Amino acid sequence: MTEASRAGGSLPAHIPPALRRLSLPVIASPMFTVSYPELVLAQCKAGIVGSFPALNARQPELLDEWLGQMKEELQGYQRDNPEAIVGPIAVNQIAHTSNVRLEQDVATCIRHKVPVFITSLRAPVKEIVDEVHAYGGIILHDVINLRHAMKALEAGVDGLILVAAGAGGHAGTLSPMALVGEVRKHFKGLVALSGSIATGDAILAAQAMGADFAYMGTRFIASAEANASDEYKQSLLRAGASDIVYSNLFSGVHGNYVRESIERMGLDADNLPVGEKSKMSFADGRSKAKAWKDIWGAGQGVGVIHDLPTTADIVARLRQEYADARARIAALPW
Repeated sequence: MTEASRAGGSLPAHIPPALRRLSLPVIASPMFTVSYPELVLAQCKAGIVGSFPALNARQPELLDEWLGQMKEELQGYQRDNPEAIVGPIAVNQIAHTSNVRLEQDVATCIRHKVPVFITSLRAPVKEIVDEVHAYGGIILHDVINLRHAMKALEAGVDGLILVAAGAGGHAGTLSPMALVGEVRKHFKGLVALSGSIATGDAILAAQAMGADFAYMGTRFIASAEANASDEYKQSLLRAGASDIVYSNLFSGVHGNYVRESIERMGLDADNLPVGEKSKMSFADGRSKAKAWKDIWGAGQGVGVIHDLPTTADIVARLRQEYADARARIAALPW
């Protein structure tokens, strides 16, 4: 049951079966070095979509192991808690040409019938789309502008993840209001919105702008289950929106990073060199050179993050904030 159905509404027809029974309209974003099985399982058990990058499994064989273990644990959890809302697992596949594992990782996910694929940096080829669709899976593709969105739709993806200004990690520069509005002129299907979403109020705002789901990452870095160092997590509690730096130095693609981590490396966060997109490589399973392993990605929503609770507590809090925001809006006189 979704919040929409609890409130007496109904979900749009374009929402696929895999995403129709959630505790909140939230897809957790897959975060490099952070989203490991412990966090994914906690997200799914809390009733939202839990996700991770395939490349977080350092070897291809580990991806197969993870998927088998997570599927078994979630099935057992559902069996022991028949009334619980359990969200589906989503796996992020980097479609960049340097990702030499793409074909193997996709085959592994298809063998496990992963319900949701999230593709990034390049639209998936027709063969992947057809194989995922053959067993009822769906593909969501993340984009930062209308041109990328149209290319992805031409490739046959089922939905779009709009990565707007302020999103953690790789992100665009467009206002979420501008990006959602522009995409909705051309596409009436499934849309998730990313960019500084860290509260239940922001989830509702994303829907008010025209998105179906919120796509949230940074809030879950600051959780008990996240595979992030204590220094990383504590930096999020200290940071505000102005402490997030947008740069392409660290991966070749522009993204948002915590100022504190940049300055700890002895760099001037306000005068960073320009990175080279041509050097972006996922050949070793990373989106950034080892020299930058202590540069921490985060979105501008850090300013409203003040603690490190469990994922279950975060989702419970989001649900209450979401309900409060709905009631507040419903009570407005106009």
